[in-house]
Amino acid sequence: MGVMIEGKWHRDDDVARVDKDGAWQRSASTVRNWLTKDGSPGPTGVGGFPAEAGRYHLYAAWNCPWAHRGLLIRVLKGLEDLITVSYAAPRRSDQGWVFDADAGYADDLYGSASLHELFSKGVEAYTGRVTVPVLWDKQTGRMVSNESADIVRMLNSAFDRLAPAGPDFYPEDLRMLIDLWNDRIYSTLNNGVYRAGFAGSQESYEEAAALVFETLDAIEIQLGKTPYLTGDRLSEADIRLFPTLARFDVAYFGAFKCNLRRLIDYSDLWAYARRFYAMPGVAGTVNFDIYRRGYNSPSPQRNPHGIVPLGPEIDWSITD
Repeated sequence: MGVMIEGKWHRDDDVARVDKDGAWQRSASTVRNWLTKDGSPGPTGVGGFPAEAGRYHLYAAWNCPWAHRGLLIRVLKGLEDLITVSYAAPRRSDQGWVFDADAGYADDLYGSASLHELFSKGVEAYTGRVTVPVLWDKQTGRMVSNESADIVRMLNSAFDRLAPAGPDFYPEDLRMLIDLWNDRIYSTLNNGVYRAGFAGSQESYEEAAALVFETLDAIEIQLGKTPYLTGDRLSEADIRLFPTLARFDVAYFGAFKCNLRRLIDYSDLWAYARRFYAMPGVAGTVNFDIYRRGYNSPSPQRNPHGIVPLGPEIDWSITD
């Protein structure tokens, strides 16, 4: 996929992805400034980005579950008129994430051909992977963050004085429980499906896949007790879970060999996923056909012939 080293793009990925035992490793995000109501330092200790209407831009890609988090918090907090958005094309090349204006995937700010051009503009001598989502400051031409978890957290509260009052998805009384779910879901499910799909050994695959379904089973039990992960209120933990659920049956089940059970085989989890999908604005952040095609795109490791399956056909509308 390529990597940037001191602000220059290199086509060969020098970032280690599989360890000596065949376990796939995700590289960490490295740009973690913070956007706050008044520009004061956030949890990372870095400030300087005050919440202002129309100042910030989100770069996303339809098929990326990490970018999906940013799209979800944007609609759930009612920030569509305050934060603009551009989409990279739902594919990657030897240039990484690219734009294709003719197909409707344009960089609306700079007309860039690839995302790595933006990283060159927004971060001095950037070294690391070039990822979405990206939260961008249009006023200074700098990148605020490329860490999806931080973007969800900061957009939850930074614009509360500018946007209509919306729910707090990280309330004080639920933070400990939210953090516990976040840690488990990220490690064994959000990232776990990738550890299964990109495993370099049978043992690593089986370990990762088993943890995926242990976590889904635990979530099913919880949702048999409460409507959401942390009780009767939608929280940040639910927002971070949903992108994986939206891709599970149509992509991870087949392309990543997470095929012990389907999402629709879980009665409470499947009902929960459809309720989430039915929330105002959420369906507009989902594109099942792009997931199906993207996760089954040509890959020397997973899909050398690039054959895209016809299905599955799954109805996410609430019918009962």
